[in-house]
Amino acid sequence: MLQRYDGHNLGRKPHIALLGSNKVGNFVVTIPLLAALKRRYPEAVIDFWGSELTADFERALPQLAWRCSWDRSEENLFQQLASAASERLDAAGPIDLLINCDGFNPLTQVLASWLRPQWVAGAALKTNGRQTVPWGDHPFQKFLNDPDWDSPAFLERYGGLFPSNYIAELLCRLAYLEETVTAIELPWVKPPFVVPDVLIHATTTRAAKLWPLPHWQELLAWCEAQKLSVGLVGSAPALQREQYNAGDVETELLANSALIDLRGQTSLIQLAGACKAARAVVSVDAGPLHIAAAMGTPTLAIVGNDVDGVGASPIRLWMPRSANACRTISPHSCAGCAKLRFRNDGCVVEGHGCMASVLPEQVIAWLLPLTSGQVASSIITNV
Repeated sequence: MLQRYDGHNLGRKPHIALLGSNKVGNFVVTIPLLAALKRRYPEAVIDFWGSELTADFERALPQLAWRCSWDRSEENLFQQLASAASERLDAAGPIDLLINCDGFNPLTQVLASWLRPQWVAGAALKTNGRQTVPWGDHPFQKFLNDPDWDSPAFLERYGGLFPSNYIAELLCRLAYLEETVTAIELPWVKPPFVVPDVLIHATTTRAAKLWPLPHWQELLAWCEAQKLSVGLVGSAPALQREQYNAGDVETELLANSALIDLRGQTSLIQLAGACKAARAVVSVDAGPLHIAAAMGTPTLAIVGNDVDGVGASPIRLWMPRSANACRTISPHSCAGCAKLRFRNDGCVVEGHGCMASVLPEQVIAWLLPLTSGQVASSIITNV
């Protein structure tokens, strides 16, 4: 019988499976959960059903005994997943606890049911495939059905059981692990090029989080005047345009500056190495932001959120908590995205004031000490 996990002790050597995401930031925030599980159950056998996108990272994680991608593009994917599941369960035995870290994905809900664990944390279908497993009454269970994870009211509703809204900590609570997460450690590999002083990432899957092209141009002109080399990171150009709202922004930046085009030249684990070697990373709210923050490199998130955290990004939920990660502060306050639970793509008000009001001078002020071998930390460092 598939049961909602309630903190039950799993014994000395449990078989645990995690279902991950095919988004970079989502993967990064599962790392604290893996580390916490291994501390709680040092002899646990931990499997990871993840993504081809983050496969290099997953293979390098010391906590994992086995991993498989659930998002491969083969035509016979269903048969391959069924074969992989059968072979793995024969080798490692039944799954004691399955944690679905991508629970709003219908595919992972189905997979969580088909793998037939004893206990499940996160969303899953019942074994009859007709309904979802009930959420449960404990706050570490029922928060999954809460429609709003990003607001201060979320913390008030649960009476202090959650120290913050940070998604990495919420994932730990699914497994009844009371971790407080600051830094996240990722494996890395040296990239196949000389790393510029500064790396930038300008695109994102939600257009509401984009920084205006003229602002990027002004920032790059300042960097060039200061003789700071700057590299543009991201996926290959065609993929950037298709999935990350690149449009003509990157083309314009590359055509009218000394910006170095590094898009598509690294795997993600090599991108981590590039971020580690850079003197600073500046990124909109997207996957590379999380990778850079995990590398310990001074990292600035360009977000359209005011001093209280209201704005285009759900930063209470997603902003990295490491001391090296800072964010911009928009003088323009707009709750339009929050009212829509950040499900909108583009800006919902004319003028895109929250992002447009984050002027290049704010980013330059953060980078200015780089010309003397340091990086400023004067911009807000919390959410």
